[in-house]
Amino acid sequence: MTLLVLAMLAAAPVSQDTGYEQRLVAWGLSQHGRTLEPAPEGQRVEEILVAIEDVFSPTDPYPQFLNLLHTRTREPVVRREVLLQVGDLWDPHRVLETERNLRRLFLLAVVKIVAVKGREGGVAMLVVTKDKWSLRLSNSFTLIGSLLQFLQLQLIEVNFNGWGQQLAVNTTIRLDTFSVGQTFVERRLLNSRWYLGESAALLFNRSTGALEGTTGAVSFGQPIINLDPQWGFMVDGSWNARRRRVFRGATIWQLPSPSGDVPFVYDVREFASEATGTRSFGRQLKVDVSASLGGYSRQYKPALVTGEQADWLNANYLPRSENVTYLSAYVRAFPSDFRVLRNIDTFELSEDFQLGWVAQGGARWAFPLPFAPSNFVELGASLRYRFYRADDLFTVTVAGALRVRPGLETANRRLAAEVSNYSPEFFGGRLVSRVLVDLKANDLDNRQLLLGGSTGLRGAFPEQFTGSNMILGNFEYRARPIELWSNWLGVVLFYDVGSAFTATPSFTHTVGIGFRLLLPQLNREVLRVDFGFVVGGAIPGADRINASWGQVTDLRPDFLDQPL
Repeated sequence: MTLLVLAMLAAAPVSQDTGYEQRLVAWGLSQHGRTLEPAPEGQRVEEILVAIEDVFSPTDPYPQFLNLLHTRTREPVVRREVLLQVGDLWDPHRVLETERNLRRLFLLAVVKIVAVKGREGGVAMLVVTKDKWSLRLSNSFTLIGSLLQFLQLQLIEVNFNGWGQQLAVNTTIRLDTFSVGQTFVERRLLNSRWYLGESAALLFNRSTGALEGTTGAVSFGQPIINLDPQWGFMVDGSWNARRRRVFRGATIWQLPSPSGDVPFVYDVREFASEATGTRSFGRQLKVDVSASLGGYSRQYKPALVTGEQADWLNANYLPRSENVTYLSAYVRAFPSDFRVLRNIDTFELSEDFQLGWVAQGGARWAFPLPFAPSNFVELGASLRYRFYRADDLFTVTVAGALRVRPGLETANRRLAAEVSNYSPEFFGGRLVSRVLVDLKANDLDNRQLLLGGSTGLRGAFPEQFTGSNMILGNFEYRARPIELWSNWLGVVLFYDVGSAFTATPSFTHTVGIGFRLLLPQLNREVLRVDFGFVVGGAIPGADRINASWGQVTDLRPDFLDQPL
């Protein structure tokens, strides 16, 4: 059966730029009665045209009356992201950057910009977009076999009244708690560059219904949202007060202390604030220099044990409690060389990739004050290189960090690396490979990595393997997707190998088959369903179905992109 499905997918026509997005361009041309301009370079832009298609078009497999329940994006929301103005020379780089900016807006499913013949013999810019269903009950989940580890349901309007504002109420269900919260985001306050975002939630115990904590965050400022602005600044604040229980599978992790098992349960009190200013230089070579002043308080306390067991838990597993005020400086540099690719992670939809290198790094000085006595310097840096050649996309990333303490051994030493490759198409599909390494030494936060199930080792028990270090490899053959009424279905064969360890790695191998479904009217991410089992049968009954949104290669440490 598996071979039959793969054969059917391999025999399907190759996805070209004449499919879903190109049909949208044809619709936009018909709306304005224009024809394409094949050679716009060097011509001045006479006018900027916008065509915004509803969520459901006549070619989509959904009834048209559903569009009555959706407010279409207003034209100024699209126009304010356009970097070219009437009278400017046609600049293909700014055109592509405008596409990237618009694609980052969650409210738009598809964005295409083309040059069309102007009324006065010149060129006009046609911006064609397709709305995404904005009033939605979105979800994020992790399902492993019959165990629902995580479920987030969010009733969100991502395009309130067509102006791009986000309003949401949400609930998150975990094995031990559920939360009720709200979110508001206005990324273009009063049609300007000012950003305002806030969120807050109440957390309740699932068994007793008692209130266990609150979380929230507030952000305000002028972020750098494209390559043009030279200055930006942000002010951020957050808090997290809750009880945390660490699970392995469906039960709380029991830690083997010298005086008996200790449940991995502790109380968290985290508060943080930061003000950041950024100066951006260049266009072809971008260099962003940032400086921050901030502080945080992080306090962790064992919840269910006292005495020797509490001391043992603090020393061996709980993160370090500390109060810190700091100054930091950070530099990020990269060439603005971007490429639009397809059939990488989201099948037919365009995906933006920055090619070449990205180098970033900085330092954070924690200066002692009476209420925040910590004194140290943290250093962090990362380097990524990506190239695309002959339809092969290769990326390598390396990141490292450490904390320097006066008169003490360096701490929080961490080194992580990732290598990924998307091969050219062969036999109707791509081979996608990823190897990830994450190593730590003298980690004051006692960070433990859990591997198995939803964390990238598909087919193993949830969180079966633990350790401070990890090596993980994911290898997939992704067959070419087939189109089913403007949706896309793909099949993958996968092999995972990995180990979470403290001293010496011991590798587990899993294999399986998976399915990917793209619903572009609702989400740019694919729905991922994988069925795998452990090679060799060393762990009877460990076969698991793993389901979530996004590709397995999306599971990666934030540290690779934010080393400080």
